[in-house]
Amino acid sequence: MFKPVSLLIGLRYTRAKRRNHFISFISLTSIIGLMLGVAVLITVLSVMNGFDRELKNRILGMIPHATINSREPFHDWQKLAEFVHKNPEVVAVAPYTQLQGMLTANGQVTGALISGIEPIYEQKVSIIEQHFQTGSLNQLRAGEFGIVLGSGLAANLGAMVGDKITLVLPEASVSPAGVIPRFKRFTVVGIFKVGADVDGLLAYIHISDAGKLLKIGDTVQGVRLKLHDIFQSQQVVHQLLYDLPEYFYATEWTQTHGNLFSAIQMEKAMMALLLLLIVAVAAFNIVSSLVMVVTDKKADIAILRTLGASPHTITRIFMVQGAVIGLFGTVSGVLLGVLIATNISGFMTWIEQVTGMSLFDAYFVNYLPSELKWSDVAWVSLVSAILSFLATIYPARRAAKVQPAEALRYE
Repeated sequence: MFKPVSLLIGLRYTRAKRRNHFISFISLTSIIGLMLGVAVLITVLSVMNGFDRELKNRILGMIPHATINSREPFHDWQKLAEFVHKNPEVVAVAPYTQLQGMLTANGQVTGALISGIEPIYEQKVSIIEQHFQTGSLNQLRAGEFGIVLGSGLAANLGAMVGDKITLVLPEASVSPAGVIPRFKRFTVVGIFKVGADVDGLLAYIHISDAGKLLKIGDTVQGVRLKLHDIFQSQQVVHQLLYDLPEYFYATEWTQTHGNLFSAIQMEKAMMALLLLLIVAVAAFNIVSSLVMVVTDKKADIAILRTLGASPHTITRIFMVQGAVIGLFGTVSGVLLGVLIATNISGFMTWIEQVTGMSLFDAYFVNYLPSELKWSDVAWVSLVSAILSFLATIYPARRAAKVQPAEALRYE
């Protein structure tokens, strides 16, 4: 089988036992450094992808991906929902009415954003039903004035299921005693915990009860949308508004939480850049390794030149050797990184069980999330391979400049 001379000799140099064990040690540390750098980069990116996923699932699972609102309350929301559903990106639609007020109980007062919802439809656009500690969204019934609280709100008020709390609306009522705020007593029928800031902000009541409080009857303020692809929200609302009357307007999640996810993406990019420097340092260790090899192999280079090998052939020999070291370090790093990234969640859970410590209680998740993306693995592998290849150029060119007569003078 035909093999180019440069490839044959380069591979032979790579696997041959060296007389200089220090050179072998430098080559080994280059491989190990590159392997660890690639593995750490893949693992960290996977963990950041996991946190990004949890944020999207928990926060964007609770807030609407987009809303279509009317400047005046309207009746036939089903007709609007039917029109919205014609867009292929829309998964589900639910009506809502929004209130802002103060909740008071047990001498405590806290502000809250109260949503009037239809429980059956709300479950299709929100993940709330999956995160109840006690009670259920189905406990909200028209006319019973029940309320569902986030765990943060419930803790601030010292409220539990079955307790009575008071909603204070900012709208004032005129009475013989003067202007007083409007009050309404509610019964807590459920408490949910998503593990995000929404736990201390959101509360839910039945949409019929919200209509009575706002004196708008059975009308609604708008509809919430759940989309297939949240990153298409701007295009979707623009398409929908184009065919709707002018008194409708829309909001979407990038207007309220876009900065949060932009910050996460920026943090991920900066972390990847910093860790990539580790890979670069490990890759350029190949330079020192090959420079020593060139020094050790000057006699061999001189003999090859004497036998007719061209400078380009000598260059390719040492580029092959360096590329093999880089390839071996990259491949082993990818395998190690994939292994760690796919098992780190279970491993950290095991560490918590063995040590009895709760390492992630300070975060919005109680475990270390990880999501391996093969696109990340691909670009990390490609960049590592390119850096390794670039690191071979200088030593290989230096080898090509070795003069046979000078190299053999003292042999």
